[in-house]
Amino acid sequence: MAKFSDLINGNKPVLVDFFAEWCGPCKMMKPILEQLKSQVGDSVSIIKVDIDKNQQAASSFNVQSVPTLILFKKGKQVWRQSGVLQASQLKQVIDAHA
Repeated sequence: MAKFSDLINGNKPVLVDFFAEWCGPCKMMKPILEQLKSQVGDSVSIIKVDIDKNQQAASSFNVQSVPTLILFKKGKQVWRQSGVLQASQLKQVIDAHA
């Protein structure tokens, strides 16, 4: 299994959705991220990280509420926001940092 640091250090931007199984709003993000994926295709990697199973990744980025979305570019955090966002908002963020 790839380490989290390896996943976010690639050349293309990586959108990480920190979530938890027990989190209601997190469930709302699933279809939104699927919609976003259909819009951006392979230009961006979208990965979901369960904070209960990956506490180290969550704590190293100080994720205290879920869902928290963080956009990484070449391993650096370039944007983050907590809460549910629409696919169109996320696409704007990605386009701004692409």
